[in-house]
Amino acid sequence: MKTLVLGSTSPFRKTILEKLQLPFHCAKPNIDETALKGESPQALVERLAIEKAKAVTSEYPNALIIGSDQVAVCEGEILGKPHSFDNAVIQLSKFSGKSIIFYTGLCVYDSEKDKAIALVEPFTVHFNQLSPKDIENYLNAEQPYNCAGSFKSEGLGICLFNKLEGDDPNTLIGLPLIKLVALLKQQGIDVLAEQSKITD
Repeated sequence: MKTLVLGSTSPFRKTILEKLQLPFHCAKPNIDETALKGESPQALVERLAIEKAKAVTSEYPNALIIGSDQVAVCEGEILGKPHSFDNAVIQLSKFSGKSIIFYTGLCVYDSEKDKAIALVEPFTVHFNQLSPKDIENYLNAEQPYNCAGSFKSEGLGICLFNKLEGDDPNTLIGLPLIKLVALLKQQGIDVLAEQSKITD
């Protein structure tokens, strides 16, 4: 099997990828994540997923590199990571009683062949009505300041939601695993076939 690399230092994406039970390396992509003028959320995350995958090519010139990027969109506005309690309060207050869409860009890049396959996966989160106390209690408990949207859906963030809509719950955490399996197959790695090689 060609070397598999996750172009991310996100512990959440690493945990998701471990579900496939394949050996892989993690590498930190250093890229400028600023949106281009007039760039749509979908175009942004697809471009950044590709750039993240290609950014670690010098370390891994003969590998399949996974890149992923995610943004949350509320009423047409792209929301990034809050980085602080105050910003997280603003974000969650804005979400109260509303629906937000997460767009996750995914790329599998063959660095030897210079061949990238990429896609964008949407996921919608419908929020409960949140009181200021709900928001404060949640943020103090989980401190999700490095998470787009100011919550961790795999943790207590589930208490903020009324409903989730999407094809794959992993997408919300940052790595669309169902689609990743399909992209890996297109790039030459059959996840189930590899299992027999690992156990032999």
